[in-house]
Amino acid sequence: MTPTAVRVRRPAAAPRPAAPAPAPATARRPRPAMALLVFVLGMLSATTSLATDLYLPAFPQIAADLGATEPQIQLTLTATMVGLAVGQLIIGPLSDRWGRRTPLLIGIAVFAATSFLCMAVTTAEQLTALRFLQGLAAATAAVISRAVVRDTFDGDSAVRLYSRLALLVGLAPMLGPVLGGQLMLFGPWELLFGALGVAGLGGVALVFVGLPESLPAERRTRQDWAATLRLFGVLLRDPRFIVPTLTMALSFAMTFTYVSAFSFVSQAHLGATAQQFSLVFGVNTLGMILGNQLNAALIGRMDTPHRLVAGLAGATVSVFALAALHLSGGATLVTVTAVLFMMMFCTGLISPNATTLAIVSRPAAEAGSASALLGTLQFALGGVLAAAAGLTGTGHATLGSMTLVMVVTALAAAGLFVAAAVRRGSLAAV
Repeated sequence: MTPTAVRVRRPAAAPRPAAPAPAPATARRPRPAMALLVFVLGMLSATTSLATDLYLPAFPQIAADLGATEPQIQLTLTATMVGLAVGQLIIGPLSDRWGRRTPLLIGIAVFAATSFLCMAVTTAEQLTALRFLQGLAAATAAVISRAVVRDTFDGDSAVRLYSRLALLVGLAPMLGPVLGGQLMLFGPWELLFGALGVAGLGGVALVFVGLPESLPAERRTRQDWAATLRLFGVLLRDPRFIVPTLTMALSFAMTFTYVSAFSFVSQAHLGATAQQFSLVFGVNTLGMILGNQLNAALIGRMDTPHRLVAGLAGATVSVFALAALHLSGGATLVTVTAVLFMMMFCTGLISPNATTLAIVSRPAAEAGSASALLGTLQFALGGVLAAAAGLTGTGHATLGSMTLVMVVTALAAAGLFVAAAVRRGSLAAV
């Protein structure tokens, strides 16, 4: 009986090593392929940043050429944010059903077309409408890039890849205004939208060459839109998803308020030229990249929720310092830049950790929908709250309203996450 029992156990035990094999398969992706994946996703995500930031130095010129007010031109940026929000809500669930590659190719192609059309506008209203469509199209890059990461990795591996993507994405807002300011030396503001169109065509080529489908047919969802809406309801009620998502959205509103208002603040109130604004903007974005790299270095030494809290605390202190400069009359281009540099440094700790906590809290098959809802709330809150900074006029008043919105959103982001941690008993439970 004993020899027979041994023979029975051997065939039963043989399949056991095969079960966990799929889990590390993506982790053993060849290094050149992984480097290409990071590069392609980074360039696609950077398209969104270029769409928002490249034309910032031209705001005063666009307002003059189109006979528009400053708030009207700021509204073109808000329209892009709303387009990004709505587009992600649509594209995310579609990418869960159709895969990642085809929707991405269509979206980037439409982005290129609308960019070229922006060169021909004659009114602020036309530009606002096209910028909304441009945001809709750019949403494909934003939502699908995050979903591809979730398709491929979990846990700290996902955090590392989000951090690498954030490095590449961070270069776009740093270089975007710098490039925009320099392009304005060679031509009118329409040239900036031509550059966006060329970037969109390059994105289409990158997807064809370097981005295989990451969601095979057998892993795709078959749910209809009613089921998708029910899933959104589940996500909104899940504290592990909604708390980091709203934390990131409010933090983004703080950052985007600075992005949308600082072109006018620096040039109309602090005496900067378009080129000086672009260089200051680049320096501040370098702070975000450095913060992001610190976040990557802290992986394994500090857990994800504590890294997020550190970023939220630093950002809150920074915006209060900005308020103190404004109220004391000590706001100059140098002092404001120094404070904003610290704020952007801290956002480098917020974005990748909040994204990871939200997206990894859901199954991979829901990554597109989860990424879509995260992006929708992020850009919707960012666009709407940042628009409040342009309601009180120009010059010194714009600096004050910009600072007020940033203080409120920073406090709300930090307060929400800490309150959720206290309620649930620990940061790890959020």
